[in-house]
Amino acid sequence: MAVKIRLRRMGAKKAPFYRIVVADSRSPRDGRFVEEIGYYNPVTEPTIIKFDEEKAVKWIKNGAQPTDVVKKLFDKAGLKDKLGK
Repeated sequence: MAVKIRLRRMGAKKAPFYRIVVADSRSPRDGRFVEEIGYYNPVTEPTIIKFDEEKAVKWIKNGAQPTDVVKKLFDKAGLKDKLGK
């Protein structure tokens, strides 16, 4: 099972709110997921990025691949330093 860390869109029309989830790569964007590890709200000023760093590091070390957008969010939040990359 290929696992990805990606965003799941929530919220109203024209007011997106995203949850950061660990999901099977074959499942749909807003479909089934394994675990929710945080959220991202781009609408607020400043944007809010909150996630459980321990769970994110655990999943990445177990082979989960973050998508490009999630990778940028992790870098912005300072997770890159904890991974040692």
